Amino acid sequence: MSRILPLAERVIVIDSFSTDRTVEIARAMGAEVLQHAWKNYSDQFQWGIDNARPTTSWTMRLDADEYLEDRAHAELRLRFDALPEDVTGLTFKLKVIFRGRWIRHGRYYSTILLRLWRTGVGQIEQRWMDEHIVLSHGRTEHIAGGDLVDHNLNDIGWWIDKHNRYSTRHMIDYVNRTYRLFAEDRRIHDTAAAARRKRFMKNNVYGRAPIYLRATLFYLYRYIIRAGFLDGKEGFVFHFMHGFWMMMLIDAKIDEARSFIKAHGVDAFRAHVKARHGLEV
Repeated sequence: MSRILPLAERVIVIDSFSTDRTVEIARAMGAEVLQHAWKNYSDQFQWGIDNARPTTSWTMRLDADEYLEDRAHAELRLRFDALPEDVTGLTFKLKVIFRGRWIRHGRYYSTILLRLWRTGVGQIEQRWMDEHIVLSHGRTEHIAGGDLVDHNLNDIGWWIDKHNRYSTRHMIDYVNRTYRLFAEDRRIHDTAAAARRKRFMKNNVYGRAPIYLRATLFYLYRYIIRAGFLDGKEGFVFHFMHGFWMMMLIDAKIDEARSFIKAHGVDAFRAHVKARHGLEV
């Protein structure tokens, strides 16, 4: 939080009734804290926008393990007042630090995220995973001087637990395309070009490939063709766990879900997901 305080007039933390010292620490550092029960990232963030009522000219989304590099701060200060009125969003390149090492190969350092927008212009897609900010109008420009850094300090066991939960949410999004469990939010097609390309590849290339085989091919693509092996031992762990283990886990859960729905029906699947994972589909 100390990284964003020099840039922000207000810092608002949306807490999901944590049991540690998160609320105490955030308030001591000057943040406003609102609490809302957790469903998924998009629901939590949209609730924050709707209830925090931002009063500043710009609004930024930052996850708990993210910060802006100092060079990005400096560029923002220089450019804010000079931005044309039709620029309503700013994008950043994502830099992932895993076990102390920057993951710069394996296609991962190509991710561009829209994270800063004129207040009132941005909303978030209502999806279970891979949700993006959507602008109601205007265009984006890119902050090239510094990156948005994802640097989580928890251990590998925490990372595995987190991505196991992510795999369930990915499974729900995939299964929804066949069984229409809920209305899919497609507004991303109106704005973010980089996110739109990524979504197209996920849905129309990877999503149509045979399950299990696609996880293997994706890992080989990231680690061999896109030179993930250059990221050292930390990169080997990251690309294997993120590019193979998690993708294989998603496919196993999709396979399991399809069999369950075929045997018991969609309504029983909804009840199963709620009972097993605590998720309202």
